[in-house]
Amino acid sequence: MSRVVTFGEIMLRLAPQGFLRFSQANSFDVVYGGGESNVAVSLANYGIDVDFVTRLPENDIGNCAVMEMRKRGVGVDKIVYGGDRLGIYFLETGAVSRGSKVVYDRAHSAIAEIESGMINWEDVFKEAEWFHWTGITPAISQGAADVCLEAVKAASRLGLTISTDLNYRAKLWRYCDDAHREAIMTELTSYCNIVLGNEEDAEKHFGIHPEGLDVHKHGHDVKAEAFLSVCKQMMHKFPRAKKVITTLRGSISASHNTWAGVMYDGEKMYETRQYQITDIVDRVGGGDSFMGGLIYGFLSYGDDNQKALDFAAAASCLKHTIKGDANLVTVAEVEKLLSGDTSGRVAR
Repeated sequence: MSRVVTFGEIMLRLAPQGFLRFSQANSFDVVYGGGESNVAVSLANYGIDVDFVTRLPENDIGNCAVMEMRKRGVGVDKIVYGGDRLGIYFLETGAVSRGSKVVYDRAHSAIAEIESGMINWEDVFKEAEWFHWTGITPAISQGAADVCLEAVKAASRLGLTISTDLNYRAKLWRYCDDAHREAIMTELTSYCNIVLGNEEDAEKHFGIHPEGLDVHKHGHDVKAEAFLSVCKQMMHKFPRAKKVITTLRGSISASHNTWAGVMYDGEKMYETRQYQITDIVDRVGGGDSFMGGLIYGFLSYGDDNQKALDFAAAASCLKHTIKGDANLVTVAEVEKLLSGDTSGRVAR
């Protein structure tokens, strides 16, 4: 069986109930999640052997995060311990024309204070086939960026497939200037075989943008062909990249999005159907669920790029119906949607 390793931060998510604003909240719902841990949960749900690697404080809150991962079937034996706190983020869920808001409280978290040499990557990657990281991890701190670089170098040396979700987060890149950030992300991405990112990720990290298109002006009417130039520029910049993928999210409102996926393999452009996602329950983790579906698709369907892409888009469409960061759907549920069954009828 294929084994996947993901590396990043898991956080405590605190959110007012329903659609309450922060100022209205007297209590917060608790969820644990983060980019790479969300991908790990998706893969575990699909029956893939997966380990999540991070650094956690040795206290009750850190233990709760571990228990959440263990409950979902994710391997936690490679986690290292140290530091004083788990990172936190606060989420205010938007509705209709009011967008969601995120406030981070993750400075000096256990993983933000990680240092080179704390993780034995040779040991972590034994019998592994795939390594996944996101652009969120190097944004946390210079130490996290250094350890991520250790990881991609070791994974490349050992012959693993390496994937990334570029995930630009303006609120996180505080410790360095734009030139330093671009240098960090360019070196890390240069080791990757599979690259997922939207037009903002490509522009902010590498100065790459769709030719002849202002995505913000086009709103929800975004065409896949507009991103072909981005894919070609990414492959030129990163020769090891065999596939460049983007999600196409059209934001009609906070409650209604369109959703699709596009992939370029250097020769052909693949595109999924466009989903209409109305009455969104929780859009956080949508990209992570897409990545989890994509990795599963590549591991399960071999060279069938279209089938892998279709699975990823359907899986992430279903994620929008699930509260919390992680996608808790099964392969059978994704395949049901792929077959055209959108009835939502009770399964008895």
